Amino acid sequence: MAEEASKTSTAQEEAVVADVAPAELSDTNVVVSVVEEEEEEKASPEKENIPETETEVSKDNIPESGSFKEESTIVSDLPETEKKALQELKQLIQEALQKHEFSAIQNNHPPKDEKPEDATDNKEEEKPPEEEKEHVVHAAAAVDVAEATEKESAEVKETETQTEVVEEKAAVSDAGCVVEDGAKTVEAIEESVVAVSVYEEEAKVEAGSASPEEVSIWGVPLLADERSDVILLKFLRARDFKVKEAFAMIKGTIRWRKEFEMEELLEEELGDDLEKAVYMHGFDKEGHPVCYNIYGEFQNKELYKKSFSDEEKRHRFLRWRIQFLEKSIRKLDFTPGGISTIVQVNDLKNSPGPAKWELRQATKQALQLLQDNYPEFVAKQVFINVPWWYLAVNRMISPFLTQRTKSKFVFAGPSKSAETLLRYIAAEQLPVKYGGLSKDGEFGISDAVTEITVRPAAKHTVEFPVSENSLLSWELRVIGWDVSYGAEFVPSSEGSYTVIIQKARKVASSEEPVICSNYKIGEPGKVVLTIDNQSSKKKKLLYRLKVKPFSSD
Repeated sequence: MAEEASKTSTAQEEAVVADVAPAELSDTNVVVSVVEEEEEEKASPEKENIPETETEVSKDNIPESGSFKEESTIVSDLPETEKKALQELKQLIQEALQKHEFSAIQNNHPPKDEKPEDATDNKEEEKPPEEEKEHVVHAAAAVDVAEATEKESAEVKETETQTEVVEEKAAVSDAGCVVEDGAKTVEAIEESVVAVSVYEEEAKVEAGSASPEEVSIWGVPLLADERSDVILLKFLRARDFKVKEAFAMIKGTIRWRKEFEMEELLEEELGDDLEKAVYMHGFDKEGHPVCYNIYGEFQNKELYKKSFSDEEKRHRFLRWRIQFLEKSIRKLDFTPGGISTIVQVNDLKNSPGPAKWELRQATKQALQLLQDNYPEFVAKQVFINVPWWYLAVNRMISPFLTQRTKSKFVFAGPSKSAETLLRYIAAEQLPVKYGGLSKDGEFGISDAVTEITVRPAAKHTVEFPVSENSLLSWELRVIGWDVSYGAEFVPSSEGSYTVIIQKARKVASSEEPVICSNYKIGEPGKVVLTIDNQSSKKKKLLYRLKVKPFSSD
């Protein structure tokens, strides 16, 4: 049981390296954080309830794609309370931009080799608020007047005049001193008097006349256009529309992005060693880009060592993951009503076990960064090829999660993974290895796929009528196969003979997942494909075709 509890913690943490976050990519995600926190609080008392036998996710437990509707990013659709919160947050940000507070953030952390100095003693440090400036100026002037008054009682030597001018500068105008040591000294005194007398006025003018600073997040300038509202709503939703907390989160994110040198990171060359472990491919049925996180890739000892063996390598991995997430986010549509979230598919097949301490360390680092700096970027987290104990943990903690949180998570065991993914991702967009037809070849993602359910102990035929000389190509697969497949051409004319294209044969589940074939047709007729399902389970048939005319000459 102790080992299972350890696996539970690790499994929840692993969801983040993918990001989801990626995070997320928080998203990359706040949702992932919720799962981990609830698990830590509740898993221990109830761990005895974990079943000892393997279980699968039934169809009824797989949420339909419409079970969760993303919140609107169009301001006019929001409830009045949310509109008010958005306006209050925009006002806080406007004031911060006017005062250049975001630029001042980077000055809060002095270099490691320098000791922080008092702001009133170092003019190069962050400027104090306007009220503090007034007190500093008046206090400095009063001190100078007192010192100058004492010095007036003594005779001033001509050789000491220039060194004392600086100390007497604020008091010269009040005491009406007349210094008779030459034109240059008089000019210096006059300049000092002017500087002291107008310093306070200049500070006030500076605050009112300086143009607001420009700050961007994910390529979107804050308050510049309506895209900014979409960004701000992400932070508000991550903090339950608590305006001050959302504002603090934004400031923290801007600070972190400066410290992490985000703009420089985007241009950094970090290699392509991990491109098979994390990659973007296609879109779901609602238009969200899909990120695939393949944990089994880390079973490669060389890749694992190169990514996690020491602190420096883990930091490099983290930078690569953040860079990948940033580039993916920059491609999202932040206009109101646009697609500004990502679907995460997490493949846990052959995932490294709890003993991989280095991976856990990298995961914890990623979790904190993602939940703090990438709010509301995940539309759905789909976990496939999930071990039985992972499913058991999910059932155990599910009652303690909000409906909104639960609706973003989908879990499927090995036998249900393809079926589950096809609920959310069209077959032409889903990679072949996960049950779809998307691969390099004659067909592309723009070629739609037809999906048919073949009942147990039933036969299904697909007919492609052709009326002219052409080359007919098709792709076909049955999820899990274990059915018979055959193809023939039936001419339209009565005197012609049927041509056997593919003699009926049993296709095992271990065979090539997709059958690609073509037939050159020289007379009107039809191509007939036959799927004979003699098993006791229903089967999912996927197919698509393409016709290319050709001349018989």
